[in-house]
Amino acid sequence: MTDQPDTTNRGKPELRFETDRGSTRPFWIAICLLAAIVAWMGSGYVLPGEAPVEQAAATEAAAPSVLVRTTRAEPVTLNFRSEGQATPDRDTVVVAESPGEIIEMPVRKGQTVARGDVIARLNDTRAQSTLNRAIEQRANAQREFDNATSLLERGASTQTRVSEASAALAAARADVTAAEQALEDLVIVAPFVGRIEALPVSAGEYAASGDQIARVVDNSPLTVTIQVPQQSLSRLEVGQTAQVTFITGQVRDGTIGFVSTAAQAETRTFLTEVQVDNADGEIPAGVSAQVTIPTGEAMAHFIQPSIISLSPDGYLGVKMVEDDRVRFQQIEIVKTEVDGIWVSGLGEEATIITVGQGFVRDGEEVRTQSEDQNDIPVEAGNADAEEIPQ
Repeated sequence: MTDQPDTTNRGKPELRFETDRGSTRPFWIAICLLAAIVAWMGSGYVLPGEAPVEQAAATEAAAPSVLVRTTRAEPVTLNFRSEGQATPDRDTVVVAESPGEIIEMPVRKGQTVARGDVIARLNDTRAQSTLNRAIEQRANAQREFDNATSLLERGASTQTRVSEASAALAAARADVTAAEQALEDLVIVAPFVGRIEALPVSAGEYAASGDQIARVVDNSPLTVTIQVPQQSLSRLEVGQTAQVTFITGQVRDGTIGFVSTAAQAETRTFLTEVQVDNADGEIPAGVSAQVTIPTGEAMAHFIQPSIISLSPDGYLGVKMVEDDRVRFQQIEIVKTEVDGIWVSGLGEEATIITVGQGFVRDGEEVRTQSEDQNDIPVEAGNADAEEIPQ
C-alpha cells in the first residue's frame, strides 16, 4: 500500500502562530509586584528603622510594676493553745471496811450527796454483840485494876499485880475501841460532796471487806490537764488565767494550778493543770477541751497568707519594696486568725508587695502602685505565693 498526499485542505490558507508582544505584559507586572512585596516585608530585618529600635530599648528599660500596701506594727496578744481533757477534782471508790449483809441503800445512781450522807448500811448484829462483850470485859478489867491499886496502898498487894491489872485494862479498852470502829464501818458514808456515778451492789447482797459499794465523783472544780512542750514551758506559771472551750460548747475562765517540773520521758512534755469552776455541774468530766493562755504581747503586722513567699533557703518571708527595689524579709508567725495572720520581723512600718511578688526577685528594681488606688483586694495574690500551714 502506497502513501498518497492529503488533498483534503488543498487550496486553503495555512494557519500560523506568531508572538504577541502584548500577551506577555501581565506576566512581567506580576513578577514586579511579587518582588516589591518581598522587598517590603524583608526591609524590617535588613534595614530596621529608627522607631523599632527606640521602642525595644524603652521596653527593655521599663521595670516591672507591682501593687504594694503599707502596714504598721500593732500590739497583739500572744496566746499558748493546747488540747486537753477535763478530769474531776476528786474521784474515789467507796469500799466496805467490814463484812456484812447490805440491809439498806438510801441513795441511787446519779444522785448528788453531801459529805457524811449514808450510802449503805450493813447488818450490825454481830458487831453490836462484839461491842457489848468488849464493854463488859473493859468493866471487869477496870474493877481488877481498882482492887489491885487499893490493896497496894494498904500493903496487901505488889506493884507487879497492879501492872498486870493495868495492862489488862488497856487491852480491854482497845477491844472496845476496835468494836466501836467495826460497828461504825458498817455504815458507809460519802467521803465528800459529789455525785454517785456507780452502785455495783444492792440491798440484800453480802459485801466482803474491800468490796466496792459506790463510786463518788466531784466535778467542782474541774481540772483540765494539758501537755506543754518544753520550748513553751517558760511562758507558763502557776496563777496565770486561761480560757477553756469545751467540746460541749461551754466556755469558762480558769487558772493554772499546777505546772510540772519533770518532763514525761516518752513525749518530753510537761503536765499542766488548769482549774475551772463548775459549781453548777453542767460540764461533765472526761470531755475534750481547748485551753488558751495569754502569755504576753508583741508588735506584729497583720497580713494575708497568700502574700507569703519562700526564700531559696526555705525560710518564710514577704517581699517588700525599699528604695524602689525588692527585698525579701524573713518573718515569724506569732498568731493566726480566721482572716489572716500576725507576723513579726518587719519593723515598725513596711511596704509589702501584695500583687506581683511571684514575678520579681530580691534586689530587682520595680515600679510600685498602691493597691488602694486600684481597688484590688489583698487576697488576690499571685499563684507563686506560698500559703502557710495552720
